Amino acid sequence: MTGIPAMLSSNLLSVLIFFPLAGALLLFFLPRENPRLIRNATFLVTLAEFFLSLPVALNFDGATAAMQFVSRAPWIPAYGIEYSVGVDGISLWLVMLTTFLMPIAILSTYAAVEKHVKEFMIFMLVLEVGMVGVFLAVDLFLFYIFWELVLIPMYFLIGVWGGERRIYAAIKFFLYTFAGSVLMLVAIIALYFHHHQVTGVYSTDLLRLYAIDIPVKLQFWMFAAFALAFAFKVPMFPFHTWLPDAHVEAPTSGSVILAAVLLKMGTYGFLRFAMPLFPVAAYDLMPVVGGLAVIGIIYGALVAMVQKDMKKLVAYSSVSHLGFVMLGLFAFNLQGIEGGILQMINHGVSTGALFLIVGIIYERRHTRLISEFGGLSKVLPLYAAVFMIVTLSSIGLPGMNGFVGEFLIMLGAFKTSRVLTVFAASGVILAAVYMLWMFQRVMFGKVTNEKNLRLPDLNAREVAYLLPLLVMIFWIGVYPQTFLRKMDASVKAVVVRMETKRQAALAARPAGEPLLARYFDVRK
Repeated sequence: MTGIPAMLSSNLLSVLIFFPLAGALLLFFLPRENPRLIRNATFLVTLAEFFLSLPVALNFDGATAAMQFVSRAPWIPAYGIEYSVGVDGISLWLVMLTTFLMPIAILSTYAAVEKHVKEFMIFMLVLEVGMVGVFLAVDLFLFYIFWELVLIPMYFLIGVWGGERRIYAAIKFFLYTFAGSVLMLVAIIALYFHHHQVTGVYSTDLLRLYAIDIPVKLQFWMFAAFALAFAFKVPMFPFHTWLPDAHVEAPTSGSVILAAVLLKMGTYGFLRFAMPLFPVAAYDLMPVVGGLAVIGIIYGALVAMVQKDMKKLVAYSSVSHLGFVMLGLFAFNLQGIEGGILQMINHGVSTGALFLIVGIIYERRHTRLISEFGGLSKVLPLYAAVFMIVTLSSIGLPGMNGFVGEFLIMLGAFKTSRVLTVFAASGVILAAVYMLWMFQRVMFGKVTNEKNLRLPDLNAREVAYLLPLLVMIFWIGVYPQTFLRKMDASVKAVVVRMETKRQAALAARPAGEPLLARYFDVRK
């Protein structure tokens, strides 16, 4: 890679994964009695992590679909398990989103987290280790380790620093996502033995698994196991019920990271593992997944519309927005998948900003009920301006990030299913209804509550962590090519790989074979 010494290039991703862990270990030696020092040290660690990730994006070669900055080392060689990490156009921007948002999330905690500051910051840094590791792991066993690692710090962040029902929300979050993870582990083990059966070699290396042919009847069960694990994480309808509780009870920074990054682990899992490993089953089940995605889009929007709590409204909007991402991925074409990846980034930026905005007003009033507000634009003009920009971004106004992703998704989905695309388009209208209605009730009209008359506007720290998000909103909206051109080659390679395997399977099938007979022993 140009501009990076060879030794650093081959170890840069490992540094990115484990640098926050080194920061967490550093915090152990800082005095608990000085929370400001702990906050500042954590912020500097996350900021340094972001700057360490910049060479990956700047030196990334968008002309190739191959994994870049690859680092491999024997880990458990007797069982064919390697420490193997790499980045391509699919994972690049998700890694950048993670490192970009972490310092912003840490800045938002300065006034919000007052108890057990040291433990909170350690959990946040460990969480970053897991998230970055998930997006960079090329070995399935390594991926699973990072996938499970993420559960532990998020469980404690919700359970210790959350709201009144924090224990219930934390346990529900853990059980739902862990249940799906166990199914994925079984499928990984089955893949491991199938690779040995085909090649005579035991391996959990993803690139080697891409290269083998998996029998069509086995694909259904494999895809189902992976898809359930990822559907819980997205979360797709009807596996979404843990999400509103987790968001409402989590601290603001926890909600930001949960919405912006953790949910993307599910959509990323579909695109990285479930779809390319089992393309025939993925294609055949597209009507089911696409239908659930559209139901999620409409259901999430309708439920968001009737929420009285601003944070719960934003939480349900995530169910709707992630439905668009799933619809784009299962279009199985360049426009839909690129739109889905870009919408993952857009959702991270816009919804992360919305949670920060709700958190700011909660810190001032200690309530999130929409009925408690009204006329805030007269008292908090700067806050209102930022809120308005993020609201318009979330509903997909042209010129802002949300529009580009939704346009590409519907463009790709229209080629696959016009019916699903038409129903999904209603979600855009419903999003405008619930977001603008909330904004109108909170920001406009008369100030009817005296407690709102003396609220302070945004301070310098709040402006500092909101401004980068506003820059990203307009950057992606005005010039998305910066982000799209880096993912082109990788997405094209995935589409070609899936289509090639699908066509080969179709050629091997008896003419007129019913769908059920492909996966089950159906006798006449």
